[in-house]
Amino acid sequence: MVNALAKEKPSESPTSNSRPFWRRNLDIITAFFRVGILGFGGGPSSIPLVHQETVKKYQWMNEEEFADTLALANTMPGPIATKMAGYIGYRVTGVVGCICALLASVVPTALMMIFLLQLLQEYKDIPWVQHMSASVVPVVAVMLASMTWDFVKKSGETLGWVKGVLIILGALVLMEFLNIHPAILILVLIMYVVLPFAKRGIQK
Repeated sequence: MVNALAKEKPSESPTSNSRPFWRRNLDIITAFFRVGILGFGGGPSSIPLVHQETVKKYQWMNEEEFADTLALANTMPGPIATKMAGYIGYRVTGVVGCICALLASVVPTALMMIFLLQLLQEYKDIPWVQHMSASVVPVVAVMLASMTWDFVKKSGETLGWVKGVLIILGALVLMEFLNIHPAILILVLIMYVVLPFAKRGIQK
């Protein structure tokens, strides 16, 4: 996990370098424009869309790198979709990619909010307007469930199914019943992984 997140240079994957610089930035704008426009319900609902664009469609990172990026983004303040957009854009084409990703994910949605909220305030009592947003929820639920299962399988393959399931159940209890913030759990797990390696480095 540390190695995947420690990369500060733009991505060196063959997929990204096989296209011209301007085209890669256009891909970034297109990808995060779709994420911003279709990410109904806030940050969590945008994550499957970011996964679809960055891992499956453009292959800017693999499953492990995406999971590591998502975990670290959850420990930091601010909207998760924006944080991931900036980091992924930087991985692909550097500072220019970071700016393109941030603008593409924020500006179109902000402009639509200004326009549509004024419109919706006038028609908010109409039944079809009330059900419009609610109808998107089942689709978002399926997307989140699909991505969650992918992460569960990856955890089982990497950590072993017993250890992976125990961590999942422990996190569920701590977050849902003890109201522990997810960022605290993620930081504890990162320290649990990193500290032993840091101690070995000091001893050497």
